[in-house]
Order: sequence, then structure tokens, then C-alpha cells
Amino acid sequence: MTMGIENKNIGVVGSGSFGTAMVKMLLENAATVNWCVRDETLKNHIKQEKRNPNYLSSVAFDVERLNLTTSIDQLVHQSDIIIFVVPSIYLLETLKPLTISLENKIIITAIKGLIPQSCEIIGDYFMKEYGVAEENIGVIAGPCHAEEIALERLSYITLAFKNGENLNRCRRYLKSDFVRVTPSDDIYGTEHSAVLKNVYAISAGIANGLNYGDNFIAVLLSNAIREMEEYLKIISPIDRNINNSVYLGDLLVTGYSYFSRNRMFGNMIGKGYTVKSALMEMNMVPEGYYATEGIFKISEENGLNLPILETVHKILYQEKNPRKQFKKLTKKID
Repeated sequence: MTMGIENKNIGVVGSGSFGTAMVKMLLENAATVNWCVRDETLKNHIKQEKRNPNYLSSVAFDVERLNLTTSIDQLVHQSDIIIFVVPSIYLLETLKPLTISLENKIIITAIKGLIPQSCEIIGDYFMKEYGVAEENIGVIAGPCHAEEIALERLSYITLAFKNGENLNRCRRYLKSDFVRVTPSDDIYGTEHSAVLKNVYAISAGIANGLNYGDNFIAVLLSNAIREMEEYLKIISPIDRNINNSVYLGDLLVTGYSYFSRNRMFGNMIGKGYTVKSALMEMNMVPEGYYATEGIFKISEENGLNLPILETVHKILYQEKNPRKQFKKLTKKID
């Protein structure tokens, strides 16, 4: 373990599964980690039991190296680098009490969703609403499941920054014996693709719930990566290799893994659950559900023809029958 690698304080906002995994990752390198958790009950439990009782409870923390707080102001005051790992639908509520400027902070988003009210990616929101410079915006993307981080299974993440100095500075906090960090400068493509793959993972889950086999799901996801490429070309037209792990790899792991909450949500829809009942039964937030509406609007505004996205939107937001919609979809993909 390399502790205190820089005189920079790093903080995490969010205490869900990936927020918990993020703290575990950072403690491999940072002398201390500032951690903003949901409430005092959770804060006190982690202090006393050294574990998050709600997520990844097998992970034991050295609480002497954690600065736990429930105050976003305190977290921001203590931290030069701040990683946000809260569900997108709760971000505005999380930021509402904030009174301290973020303009001179390095902000990293590990949120795989859109701002529901504006359909913005999180990086754009911080730049527009909080005056964070583009060079100080970072993105953490997959392919990476929190559960495998907890088990210290070898995992690969991508860290994207426009600014190479900031990228190298933050990269050193994240890499370890069980985490490899791939650098990127594609902050817009990586963040949009992290949102898109959740939507397409829902489609894979629906297919599974409808008893379509592995052969069909393979075809479905091969079409999904093509749809993602078309979308990214419009949103952020730079030269990128869509087969890189941050795009294709993240799609595959989210579409196939039993750890995937979005696949799980889709599977429930395919088996006949209503959206409301599926959301109520899940302990975690399926970001893809909330993102589908925003991504669909962006797609329509840009005149894109994305049959899988349209099918998922019809099922989730127009209450169309999943079996009938997938039967139609089979004639549109190859």
C-alpha cells in the first residue's frame, strides 16, 4: 500500500454500492479519505462496525483513515478532489445544501445517468451550474462492478480527463493490485456511453425475461454497440474506437452480468413486472430506467434511428407489451 501519495485531499459523495467500492479503492493509496454518507445513522454504524450495512457489507474499513460526514459543505471544504457516486435522480437533492464554491475543485463523476430535468450528463451540469472548468472534470467508467471490487477480483476502469496533469494525479489514487486504470481524454463519449450501456443492459434483461436465448442476446448487444456508435458520433464527433473496453466492454459486462442491476430490472420487466413493482422490489437504483427517457429525447432531437432504444422506451414509458415489442424488434436487427 502506498499511502499519502500527494498532499491532496480526496473525497467521495455517495454511500451506495459503487460509492462504497470507490472508498475501498482509494484507501489502497490515500492516507485518508473524506466520505459523505446519507445520514447520521449510517455514519455512526460505519464508525462502530467498520462496514456499510446496506451495501458491500463484507468490506471492512480502517475507520481511523476515514473522515465521515453527512455534510456536503464539510466534504467539499476538506477535499481538493471530489468523486460523485450518487444516483443521478438524487444528485440535485444532494447538492442543494451546498454553499461552498466548486470552481477550484477537481470534480470526478462516477454517475451513470443524466440530470432528469435537463437531460444533461453530469459533467456538463457541473460546468454549467457550478462553474467547474472543463479541464477539472473527470469521468470514471467501466467495465467494473462494485461487487467484484469488494472481492478484489482484477478489474479495469477508465479514467477520462481533458487535462493530462489532472488525469495522472487522480489515476494514482485509483490503481492498485486489483484495479487497472486506462487513461482517456474522451470525457463526453465515455460519460454518454456509461449512460447508454445501462439502457441497452435493460434490453438484454428484458430479452432474458422473455426467454430469448444467448444467441439472440448476442445479436441484440452487437446491434446495441452499433446504436451506441451512431449516437456518440452525433453527440461527440471525435475519432474513437468503439471496441475499446470503456465502450464495448462496459456494454457487455452490464448486459450479461448477474451483478448488473439494469439487466436485473429488465429481466423483471420481461417476466411481467410493472415498472413500478420492479422499482419497488429492487434495493438499488437502475440508472438505465431513468436515463431512457432523456436518451430517447436526445435521439429524437437528432433524428437518429435506434430501434433497440425505441423498443425499450416504448416498454418502459409507453406501457407497451414487452413480448409484442420484442417480436417487432427481431425484424429490425441482424
